[in-house]
Amino acid sequence: MKKKDYLLLILSVAISLAAGFIGSLFTITGPGTWYDLINKPAFNPPNWIFAPVWTVLYILMGLALFLVWRQGWQKLEVRKSVKMFILQLGFNVIWSYFFFGLNEPHLAFLEIIALWLAIAATMIAFYRVDKRASWLLLPYLAWVSFAAFLNYSIWQLN
Repeated sequence: MKKKDYLLLILSVAISLAAGFIGSLFTITGPGTWYDLINKPAFNPPNWIFAPVWTVLYILMGLALFLVWRQGWQKLEVRKSVKMFILQLGFNVIWSYFFFGLNEPHLAFLEIIALWLAIAATMIAFYRVDKRASWLLLPYLAWVSFAAFLNYSIWQLN
């Protein structure tokens, strides 16, 4: 890899991790918080699992972004794909705000459907540029699928 590629890789991963950091500003789950006090389904994972899972997912997302972006900004498919990626990243942050910031699981559920669709659209766009990038987003789509089911269950229980 060229020096330029290393910088692009670092920037790509940093963009994804930054979205995770912004979303985490709304995610307060300690004792006595709204999230701690609401009813959750039996399959709700322990709180400690979310940070490592999301960190890995954001890194995979950054690697996927890098694989597409390095194909050249001058290419229309690359520009479209990166813009779609940024859009889904925005939906990702907004979900945290709706669910944890506003304490609105019903609104968050509607938003996570939009997020899921945006991830799927990003995967399709990435596939056209670099198939590996699309496959790197598959764990993210799977986790958001689970998160949508969890979100729906929490909404129904509360």
